[in-house]
Amino acid sequence: MDIIIKELKKTFGEKVAIDIPELTIHSGELLGLVGNNGAGKSTLFRLILDLIKADTGMVRMAGKDPRPLSEGEISVDINVAETEIWKDWTGAFVDEGFLIDYLTPDEYFQFIARLTDTSDEQLQEFLAQYQHFMADELTGQKKLIRTLSAGNKQKVGIMAAMLLRPKVLILDEPFNFLDPSSQNAIKHLLKKYNEETGATILVSSHNLQHTVDISNRIVLLEHGKVIYDIDNREKQAQTTLENYFEINE
Repeated sequence: MDIIIKELKKTFGEKVAIDIPELTIHSGELLGLVGNNGAGKSTLFRLILDLIKADTGMVRMAGKDPRPLSEGEISVDINVAETEIWKDWTGAFVDEGFLIDYLTPDEYFQFIARLTDTSDEQLQEFLAQYQHFMADELTGQKKLIRTLSAGNKQKVGIMAAMLLRPKVLILDEPFNFLDPSSQNAIKHLLKKYNEETGATILVSSHNLQHTVDISNRIVLLEHGKVIYDIDNREKQAQTTLENYFEINE
């Protein structure tokens, strides 16, 4: 599923948060989004997800709808702000606001499953795949999400985003609050999911090493603008990024 951005601009008062004339994220890419605080990474994700409205421009998703096509239907090409269809194949976790914190993780997963027409059997099969990542700390417990550590809240959000088996997956700072073992688990999880499903995955992170390790393309944002758009299939972005951030310390 391609994500096509054209003439996208968002300001907050006099501050320009996003100013991207054109950017296409191709179907099946695992794209890393990097930049200093205030670069516009989270704002871009919120614009793509239609959580905030752009001042100008648009975000389109183009490609084949993952649902079976009925007779007469054609491949989708939609403006995100004008339809709800894209939500059927998009999973995201941007911050704790995505969670329902008065539920336990089990209750929250069951809630998401009902919303996505996922059977109890499918839910249990899904959760069983990721028990190692969840470290037996989330399911089968009586703790409410609000009482969990920041790292475990992060895990709940990521798992919920993936429950749909989305064709587009958007994660804002997924390595935050996680211990080294869980960070490595996330890296392997995302790479494997991308390889097995061909999903388009967007990940923002302040951790350059993790971003370089998992991404086949990296976009560097500063002050809402694309500074670099780097092919990272051979992990060649490391030097460019290190030099940029060293100069701009």
